[in-house]
This record gives sequence, structure tokens and C-alpha cells, in this order.
Amino acid sequence: MEGDIVLAAKFIGAGLAMIGALGAGIGIGLSVQGALQGMARNPDAYGNLLTNMILGIAFSEAIAIYCLVIAFLMLFVL
Repeated sequence: MEGDIVLAAKFIGAGLAMIGALGAGIGIGLSVQGALQGMARNPDAYGNLLTNMILGIAFSEAIAIYCLVIAFLMLFVL
């Protein structure tokens, strides 16, 4: 019985750790939306906006990857 409770706690903790990926997904969507609106309004700024957008997406995606790593640690190490 005790092992089942610990296993359930692992699954719940891993699920809660992945909530941070939701924020990363929203952040990526908002950054792409802003960049596309900026490109539509000023096509001359395409290169600068694209570079900054890709950099922002990489930073946001890093947060999601950290959440995934923490979830895997909870499932397989603890």
C-alpha cells in the first residue's frame, strides 16, 4: 500500500512539474504573434524581428525542457 502512494505521488509531482511547459507554450505563441504583427506592419524590419523572435523562442523552449527534465527526474530517479 505504501508503494502505491509513493508511485501516485511521483505521477502527480511529474504532472505538476509540466505545468511550466504551459507557460512556455503561451510565451512562444505570444512572441510569434508579436513578431508577425510587426513584420506585417513594417516589412523592412523582417530580419531584425525574425532574429529576435527565434532567440526568444529558444529561451522560452529552454524553460519547457527544464520542466521536462524535472518531471523525468521525479519519475525515474526518486
